Amino acid sequence: MSQSLARALGILIELGDGPRNLDELAATAGVHKTTVMRLLRTLEAERFVHRDGDHRFHLGSRMFALARASLEQHGIRDVAAPHLARLNESTGQTIHLGVLDGDDVIYLAKYDSRHAIRMYSRVGLPMPLHATAIAKVLLADLPAPRRRRIAESLEYTRFTEHTITGPGELLAELDRVAEQGHAMDDAEHETFIRCVGAPVRDASGRVVAAVSISVPEVVLDRDGVLALLPDLLATARAISTDYGHTEGNPE
Repeated sequence: MSQSLARALGILIELGDGPRNLDELAATAGVHKTTVMRLLRTLEAERFVHRDGDHRFHLGSRMFALARASLEQHGIRDVAAPHLARLNESTGQTIHLGVLDGDDVIYLAKYDSRHAIRMYSRVGLPMPLHATAIAKVLLADLPAPRRRRIAESLEYTRFTEHTITGPGELLAELDRVAEQGHAMDDAEHETFIRCVGAPVRDASGRVVAAVSISVPEVVLDRDGVLALLPDLLATARAISTDYGHTEGNPE
């Protein structure tokens, strides 16, 4: 990868976390402001970034168009859509679909609950790998060396008192998830939310996505959330079937 391309991509990644001014972008890139400004002008001309009245840079409209196109090219979302909508309708709870994207896990679809309390998740954005049910399901299916490499590379932000705080703890949790066939976020990311997640498999038996149900604590307690697991597993199996998986395929 060329140095200029790497720096331009670094700028876009940085802006993905929020607006930045020239000084902040130069400091992050570790290069002179004139170099960053030259890259920003090119990105701005192609609408990958835009500058506001306070001379702060934001992701531009071209980035959002590419993000939409990327999401639309994930065929699993279209296959899952009617099943996710039915699960959302029958439970009234927030439903997510997530996929592995490199070493990240992103939300591919979200169906909001009927309750006033809403989750902060957003389609297209990554989720914490150590603190979400979907991420645990997807990581648990990876080959052991890759699973370990990812676990050892994470920054273990402690969101709540229940958050996993190290690679050993995460790897043990992933072993449990692989054995039991589902995962739980037991108020590990947000203190007032519990989630259960289940795998979606393709024709080869590989886990290609995960579905979750998220419920505020004021709506259902832990046992109540676990009581939704049969419906979740049935939905994940139905999506898998429509995506080519059969019960006789390897898992």
